[in-house]
Amino acid sequence: MPNDLADLDAIAARDMMARGDLAAVSYVGALLERIAEREPEIGAFVHLQPQSALAQAEACDARRASGDQIGSLHGVAVAIKDIVDTSDLPTENGTPLDAGRRPAEDAVVVARLKEAGAVILGKTVTTELGARHPGGTRNPHHREHTPGGSSSGSAAAVGARMAPLAIGTQTNGSVIRPASFCGVVGFKPSFGLIPRTGILPQAPPLDTAGVFARSVPDAALIVDALAGYDPRDRATRALARPHLLDTALTEPPATPSLAFVKTMSWDLAEVDTQAGFADLIGKLADRCEEVPLTDRIEDSDQVLMTLTNVGIARTYGPYHDRGAGQLSDFMRTMIEDSRTIPAVDYLDALDRQAEIKAELDHLFERYDAIVTPAAPGAAPHGLESTGNSAFNNLWSLCGLPAITLPLLESANGLPIGVQLVGRHGEDGELLRTARWLQSYIADRSAWRR
Repeated sequence: MPNDLADLDAIAARDMMARGDLAAVSYVGALLERIAEREPEIGAFVHLQPQSALAQAEACDARRASGDQIGSLHGVAVAIKDIVDTSDLPTENGTPLDAGRRPAEDAVVVARLKEAGAVILGKTVTTELGARHPGGTRNPHHREHTPGGSSSGSAAAVGARMAPLAIGTQTNGSVIRPASFCGVVGFKPSFGLIPRTGILPQAPPLDTAGVFARSVPDAALIVDALAGYDPRDRATRALARPHLLDTALTEPPATPSLAFVKTMSWDLAEVDTQAGFADLIGKLADRCEEVPLTDRIEDSDQVLMTLTNVGIARTYGPYHDRGAGQLSDFMRTMIEDSRTIPAVDYLDALDRQAEIKAELDHLFERYDAIVTPAAPGAAPHGLESTGNSAFNNLWSLCGLPAITLPLLESANGLPIGVQLVGRHGEDGELLRTARWLQSYIADRSAWRR
C-alpha cells in the first residue's frame, strides 16, 4: 500500500490529505521509497534531502491538525529544476562554476509553492546552464535514451513517478520536448504568466517557467499557485491570478476546432510521428483541418536563435570570463560566437518577433488551438544530445501557451507527445481543450500505434 501512494495524481493526493484520509508523512514517505527504487538507474535528482522533505510533510500534518487554513497544494510533493533558486538547498545551475552555491532567498515560484503548502522534494538535474549540453539523467522508459532537456531531471522524475509535479523552464523547447520524451504532461504557459525572479536567465524575451505533471488538471493546479504579478519581473502584468483549474475542468462551450499545423519542420518528423498524426487527424475528422503557415514567418527559427544566442552571450559571458576551462566545448564556443552578433541584428530580431506574433494571432480567430508534434519523434537513443527543438521554437518565440499530451507511441514503445498551442493569455482555454482532446481520444482507444 505505501508505495501505491506514490502513484496518486497531485489532486487526488491533495484531496485525501485535506480530508484527513492520508497523512502527508505517509505520502511523502511513499515517494521517497519510489525514489530509492528508481533514482539509481535514472539520475533525475542532483540534490535530495529526505529528512527535510519528511519534516515539511510533518509540518503540513500539524497545520491541518491545528485547524489552520491549508493551501491549494497542501502536502503535495514538487521537484525543482536546479536553475531555480532555493534558499535551503544548493542551486548549482548545472555547472561546476556554481558548485556549492547557496542562494540567499527562494525564487518567487519556490516561495509560492511553499505558501501553497507544497513539499519541496529536491533539486533536479539540468543541462549545463539550462542550455544544450546534457547531464547524466536517463529516460525512465529506456535507460539508453535521452530524457530530453534542458529540464531533464524534472521530466524524468515525473515520468518515473518519483514526483507528481515538477518545475522546469523553457527558452526553446525545454519543457515540451522532455515531457514528450518521458511520457508526461508538460505545460509551458503564456510568456509572462509565471514570474521568473530567482531563475537563471538565458534569453529574457523568451524565458518561461513551466511545469510537468501526470494530468492536465494537475498542471492547472500547480500553475494556479505559481502565476501572478511580480514587480521584479517586467514580463508579468498586474492582473488577477487566473483560475486555470476551474476552467480546465469545465466542458468546452462548443466542440473545439483544431488547426493541424505541420510547421516548416515537418520533414524532420519521424515515420512513427507522421503515422501517429495521420491516425490522430483521421480520428478528429471534421473537428480538425490542416492549415499551412504563411511564408511570412519562414525566418522564425533564425529570429529565435538570434535572441537566444545574444541572451547566452550576455548572461553566461561572466561564466566564460571566470572559468572558460570549466565549461563544455559547446557552451564555450556558443558564448564566443554569440559575442560577435551585431546589436542591429538583435534589435531586428525583436522587431521580427512582434511581427511573427501578430501573424500567428490570426489563426486563433478561427481555431481554438493548434495541434502539432511536440518533437520529431520518440526520445533519441544515446545520452549525448537532448534532442531537437524544431517543433517548439515558433511557439516559444511568440510566447504562446503550449501543452504536450502523451497520446502516441513509437514502434518500440516509447512515448511521443501531441502538442497543443493556444492564444497568448488564454491558458485556461488551452487546458480545457487539451482535457477534451484526451477524453475524446480515450473514447476511441483502438487508434494507438
